[in-house]
Amino acid sequence: MAGGEKHGPLSSSIFSFLILFVLYPSVAIAADKKPSGTPVTFIPPDSYLLDCGAPKTIQLSDGRTFRSEPQSSSFLSTEEDIRIADNSSVSSFGPLYHTARVFSDSSSYSFFISKLGRHWVRLHFFPFSSSIYNLSAAIFSVTTEDFVLLHDFSVPSTSAPTIKEYLINTDNERLYITFKPKKGSFAFLNALEVVSAPENLISISATGIRPQSTFQFSGLNNYALETITRINVGGPAIPPENDTLSRQWQPDSFIMPPTAVEMVSVSPNSIKYPDDGSVTPFIAPRAVYATADSMTNANVSQQMYNVTWEIPTSSDYSYLVRLHFCDIVSRSLNTLYFNVFINRILAIPNLDLSSLTGGYLAMAYYKDFVVGGGTLLAGNLSLQISPPVSNDAGLPNAILNGIEVMRMSNSAGSLDGPYAVDGSYHGGGAAEGTRGKVVAIVGLLMGIAALGLVALIFYRWRRRPADWGKKKSFSSWLLPVHVNHPGKPEFMKNCGGKGNSASSSKNGRFGSHKSRNGYSGFLATGALGLGRYFTLAELQQATGYFDEKNVIGVGGFGKVYIGELEDGTKLAVKRGNPSSDQGINEFHTEIEMLSKLRHRHLVSLIGCCDENKEMILVYEFMENGPLRDHLYGSSPGSGHRSPLSWKQRLEICIGAARGLHYLHTGASQGIIHRDVKTTNILLDENLVAKMADFGLSKAAPSLDQTHVSTAVKGSFGYLDPEYFRRQQLTEKSDVYSFGVVLFEVLCARPAISPTLPRDQVNLAEWAMQWHRKGQLEKIIDPHLVGTIAPASLKKFVEAAEKCLADSGVDRPPMGDVLWNLEYALQLQDVWVGQDNDDDDPADIGTAGGIPIRSVAADTEDKELDGGPDVSQSSSAAVPASMFQGR
Repeated sequence: MAGGEKHGPLSSSIFSFLILFVLYPSVAIAADKKPSGTPVTFIPPDSYLLDCGAPKTIQLSDGRTFRSEPQSSSFLSTEEDIRIADNSSVSSFGPLYHTARVFSDSSSYSFFISKLGRHWVRLHFFPFSSSIYNLSAAIFSVTTEDFVLLHDFSVPSTSAPTIKEYLINTDNERLYITFKPKKGSFAFLNALEVVSAPENLISISATGIRPQSTFQFSGLNNYALETITRINVGGPAIPPENDTLSRQWQPDSFIMPPTAVEMVSVSPNSIKYPDDGSVTPFIAPRAVYATADSMTNANVSQQMYNVTWEIPTSSDYSYLVRLHFCDIVSRSLNTLYFNVFINRILAIPNLDLSSLTGGYLAMAYYKDFVVGGGTLLAGNLSLQISPPVSNDAGLPNAILNGIEVMRMSNSAGSLDGPYAVDGSYHGGGAAEGTRGKVVAIVGLLMGIAALGLVALIFYRWRRRPADWGKKKSFSSWLLPVHVNHPGKPEFMKNCGGKGNSASSSKNGRFGSHKSRNGYSGFLATGALGLGRYFTLAELQQATGYFDEKNVIGVGGFGKVYIGELEDGTKLAVKRGNPSSDQGINEFHTEIEMLSKLRHRHLVSLIGCCDENKEMILVYEFMENGPLRDHLYGSSPGSGHRSPLSWKQRLEICIGAARGLHYLHTGASQGIIHRDVKTTNILLDENLVAKMADFGLSKAAPSLDQTHVSTAVKGSFGYLDPEYFRRQQLTEKSDVYSFGVVLFEVLCARPAISPTLPRDQVNLAEWAMQWHRKGQLEKIIDPHLVGTIAPASLKKFVEAAEKCLADSGVDRPPMGDVLWNLEYALQLQDVWVGQDNDDDDPADIGTAGGIPIRSVAADTEDKELDGGPDVSQSSSAAVPASMFQGR
């Protein structure tokens, strides 16, 4: 929150309204009209348009009004800037480039943000001639609080203005844009735009190139984007006044060779947009989809003939590439099929626009890709379209309507070099400047430490025990007298071992004093209650020397093997990957968490192994594996699974909810799981559900805190959108993920399925769409048809819907979710046990009323006795007509 006086919800809304519509009126950006003639407009909640140095307000041809210097000076943090007078030689480029502000020292613009999310930031530069300053000599950096936009930037001396356009996801009520001149130089700016972007303009995911997968590393929302190029393929330039969001589209100059294509066009009024809102005029205006490049030699004998675009880029960054398609060349459906390649990698095989647009021609469609810098060819981003090798069903042709390429911020949070906002260096080469000094200082300190170690060894050697010659052991004199090192019995007691494994544990990843990963002495000091200590030989024997045939799971930590001891006890052996930093961190977290937790619905840790640089944890074996395998798909060795009944699914959900409820409220300090999903809900031989994998878990906020600020981690499709946007973790983030699990249990399909049509990719969104239509029964698992009590289904869906509320404060705690699931189970039991003529839960009577057992009982008993009855539910049927049309 920004500083200053706090307002209540009503006064805050009025305050924001006054700022937006009185002091800073927004600009309504009109999109092209739909065929019906209904105008589509976007009114940005935040719209700051500043003409730097201008004496009066100006209005551009597109209707946008740029505020003058007196009106915009309040946004600036310094008064040292200098206004440059009007210059008539630049009049051909418009009034924005008549004047400029010059900064001789670091200066910041500050803007109030009324609606968090992505905002356009456009910087206008034109180094026109001035009697006071040589603007072409300016060297400066531009940053926000989190991202570097420009570093030691010098505006190119071109005959036209330079416009730098960015999309930045803001999560604070203030956006600061800072101009910092290089020492001995200055900065300047002609005009500045800060404007809200539509909420769904950029998705949180995109298809990755090599390997082809859904890009989900932290999500796209965590990256700043810079527009590299925006091309109206096959058409003329589109100026800002003709774009739906004041963007500028340039004509195609990257085609190789230009003679490879012919330009085709139709009337923009013939272009349609999908009714589901997956593509809108804000994605691209009709003018983009109304033109295209088509193959000139489409009927040549070589079917792999292709059209290529080569766009200059840098291998130091990843890129978001958006391709726009619209079939304006076909005369009938299902006659145009073609392949799309990015950097010679097949990105879309056999693209059939007819099937993707619901059976319509001239329907807008686009596809996003994330392209890693390592796949670039000779420093260029290469795009190709070509007919498939075998194309008997259609014409040998291919088209493309538009291209957008946006640079993604790097690990330093920069769009221009390896330096972060704080000046720290994140490059891989040799350091320079202050970094070199740091290296020198560190080297000096290491030298001093080495000399100190030599002196210590010499001192201890002089004071060595008299019987050292007999023992031949350095441990008796080199180590301090009172240190319990890994070879001593005290260390092994922590794992329940016998204390005779000094030689094996001294090289371990947990107890070794030489561990390069920060685990020195960790088990010896922090892993009380870990249970039995296993030798590496025991676990090798139990797992067939870690035979790949025994792998039952794989994660960032490494692999999980099924093992069996000599007495027949089965184990789940999690073996860490020595080269995985993620695995090391997850192991560290899991040890800390599991040493504190004991509950019937949490997977139990049996013991550990710390030997020969291995880091291994041993868990109880869950006979029936992850819940996901019983709904769809399978894990290695899982085999065929019989479909679960509705009662079994309810009992499994209840068990998982009890485990999560205990985590949130039953431990000494609440714990947030942070990776709730069906693969982390494991089932034992009786189908009792237990939560597993605490590698990403976090301690819940204390009483005087509302959230935990942390980087976004978890699994795409289950991530709480509020946590994703604000990076503020609460127990309600687990609640959201559990809501996705509930729909996954009901519909028996993955949380994310990229191969499905756009409106079906995200399970939570898809299920909520059907629920709002009152037709959710049409998409449930066909195996459940005719077996669910309508009242039970209603209560179950009600619980899932509440879990998926956009705001965390509107979601129920896990205790309430658990109560509703138990109620849904009672409603199902009552329905099965009576005549199914009356489905109204109000008529069920006291037997279907509020569950008697208190939810709090689960948190008071850390170890619960007994378990749910997991027998099959009755197959008494709801009329099958209710469930038609999955």
